[in-house]
Amino acid sequence: MNRIDRILAHELFRYHLEENRRAERDRIFCHHDMIHFLDVARIGEILNLEQRLSLEREWIYAAALLHDLGKHIQYAEGTPHELASADIAPQILSDCGFTADETRVIVEAIRNHRNAGIADSRDLNGVLYRADKASRACFACEARAECNWKGEKKNLKIRY
Repeated sequence: MNRIDRILAHELFRYHLEENRRAERDRIFCHHDMIHFLDVARIGEILNLEQRLSLEREWIYAAALLHDLGKHIQYAEGTPHELASADIAPQILSDCGFTADETRVIVEAIRNHRNAGIADSRDLNGVLYRADKASRACFACEARAECNWKGEKKNLKIRY
């Protein structure tokens, strides 16, 4: 997990993480922060193991750490955060030792993490999508009534 440790220490990663924190300082809904990123990574690895997908753990963690990094750009400019995050990720991944092929796979998953059409995919795209959705603790959220997630989308039971 050396490359993951390098992502965590990367200046560009730290910058965007802090920009998300500032942008969501007064937000009552889910945050796009390190807690969320690690929840997604750990749930993704559970899915990987349970479903015997044999995905690289570092790919799952890299995708999870980077998938919402551009959320502050969505707030400021309106660019969908999956696209903003996919634009940020390649530099970080390259600097942290991921190959061009690995970067392509990880960035594709980041770009697709809101695409319901890949929800059942048995690759990194599907794992990131499912882990991201499963990571939210809607059952304990104080802002659940005001949330724009539709009722059937909300996590009202613990699965992972």
